[in-house]
Amino acid sequence: MLLFQHNDKNLIFRKVLWLVTLLGFVGVGSSLFAQYVLGMNPCVMCIQQRMALGGVAVLGLLALLLPRSFWGRTLAVLLVAAPAVFGLVIAVKQLYLQSLPLHLQPPCGAPWTFRWRNMPLFDYYEWFIRGSGACGEVYKVLGVSLPMWSMLFFSLVLLLLVWAYFKAWRVS
Repeated sequence: MLLFQHNDKNLIFRKVLWLVTLLGFVGVGSSLFAQYVLGMNPCVMCIQQRMALGGVAVLGLLALLLPRSFWGRTLAVLLVAAPAVFGLVIAVKQLYLQSLPLHLQPPCGAPWTFRWRNMPLFDYYEWFIRGSGACGEVYKVLGVSLPMWSMLFFSLVLLLLVWAYFKAWRVS
């Protein structure tokens, strides 16, 4: 009976990993849709959050290949949580920056396409990092700013990972 419960808990953990991975891909797709279809021009911090979304998605897929042991789950959570924490920090910083009056907003740097234009294979990923340097510009979806959506997404990912990890760990 204990073996069945262990497998059941492991199954919950793997389903959560699949969900988080799917959410990461949906987030990247939504970001690209907002840019190329809705005409929202992402800033440097938006691109960093998009990269974090991609990191959650890709590392989520890799984490699914790890062993179904305690150490495999631990490594999976750490791998997927790293870009989620990075994205959460960037989203919070952007929310703070956008809360400042325009004259107090610091510049967020040159666009990624300017910084990386001489990097190898630039033409293949330029579309992914194309944007502006205006981090104070506020775009909203359903009345909520994009960094707030991002903050909610990364928080949800982290909560799901921690919940599933401890749910599986209790029985291991």
